[in-house]
Amino acid sequence: MSTRSLTDALAETGEAIDRSFAALLAVPDDPRAPLYQAMRHAAIGGGKRLRPLLVLAVADLHLVDRDAAVRVATAIEAVHVYSLVHDDLPAMDDDDVRRGKPTVHRAFGEATAILAGDCLHALAFEWLAHPDTHGDPYVRAELVLDLARAAGPSGMAGGQAMDLAAEKAGFDLATVTRLQRMKTGALISASVEAGAILGRVPPEGRLGLRGYAHDLGLAFQIVDDLLDADGDEAAVGKKLRKDGAAGKETFLSLLGPDRARAQSTMLVDQAIRHLHAYGPEADLLREVARFVLDRDR
Repeated sequence: MSTRSLTDALAETGEAIDRSFAALLAVPDDPRAPLYQAMRHAAIGGGKRLRPLLVLAVADLHLVDRDAAVRVATAIEAVHVYSLVHDDLPAMDDDDVRRGKPTVHRAFGEATAILAGDCLHALAFEWLAHPDTHGDPYVRAELVLDLARAAGPSGMAGGQAMDLAAEKAGFDLATVTRLQRMKTGALISASVEAGAILGRVPPEGRLGLRGYAHDLGLAFQIVDDLLDADGDEAAVGKKLRKDGAAGKETFLSLLGPDRARAQSTMLVDQAIRHLHAYGPEADLLREVARFVLDRDR
């Protein structure tokens, strides 16, 4: 994949993940059918597939079997999708549109949306722990452990809890940075880490990749804040300008647009420098970093 353009890589990744979800979420001929249809509505089609692309790109660096990498990428994307389904609920962000189509609770009802998110979360760990993912149980256990940390109170869910608190408390830049490292950055880091785990790279050999993922995650969120203020809702595929209306402090409100753009550029440059140990085989990861900076959705 690394020899192809980023556009081709994104398209190929999207197709691979859609095929994987379609196979793993086959609709049963029983009363659970609406639940599976809701999961498929949320998971198949749309989205940048940035996290799966990171899994596959890092796995490719270390010559990992493609089927195993796609399965792991699907599991991580399932956790991301579950978080979107739950974030869109009336008790959270109360959104009507996600990825250019009705949110799951609007299309299938709130109760089914909650269950669909619950199931995507559970299935992610079932898929990672299954022998079909990797023959080495230690690799599977490390994948499960790392994703659990990224998804739980020290990661994505904890960041979301801080985000809810941000509506009532004025956060400073250090607190907003910590919030976003958890809410957004943790799953991006887990995607990079997963590719390295599959490649059996020892922890001490992952420092450059971890630095890359850390800076990429922060840059991603700063650009998200800029898009929330200035982006086009049709292109982004969701409702914008909600953080400002809720009174939340963001990178944009704390830094201002010029400093925020400069900071995101610095972070992307720094992320790319973290890949200095790799040659042209890591060019796709470098392109991903530049894409995060220049994206419009």
